Amino acid sequence: QVQLVESGGGLVQAGGSLRLSCAASGSTFSINAMGWYRQAPGTERELVAAISSGGSTNYKNSVKGRFTISRDNAKNTVYLEMISLKPEDTAVYYCNADLTVYGSSWYRQVIWGQGTQVTVSS
Repeated sequence: QVQLVESGGGLVQAGGSLRLSCAASGSTFSINAMGWYRQAPGTERELVAAISSGGSTNYKNSVKGRFTISRDNAKNTVYLEMISLKPEDTAVYYCNADLTVYGSSWYRQVIWGQGTQVTVSS
């Protein structure tokens, strides 16, 4: 079993910054893509940022220039650096990983973290 553990959420004033971390651990695996999603009350979960195994990134338009996704392959960790936060960024942020898991055979698996609350006050 592979797990994702997130950290770094919290309460911040508009214009402030936060850094989210998500570490994968468990069975023998390799990480393909990783991403951050968010879900505000009453809305669908949406992709915020993603990063491929090769380091290519893509972002939701509304966070471009403010959020930066990065990964440390040696630590199996992905980060989301958020600056110039706005009240509309308030949501539960979820880490997502597309893995190849190795055992007696191998298989692809997509897993989610438990979510971390980000609240931006005006």
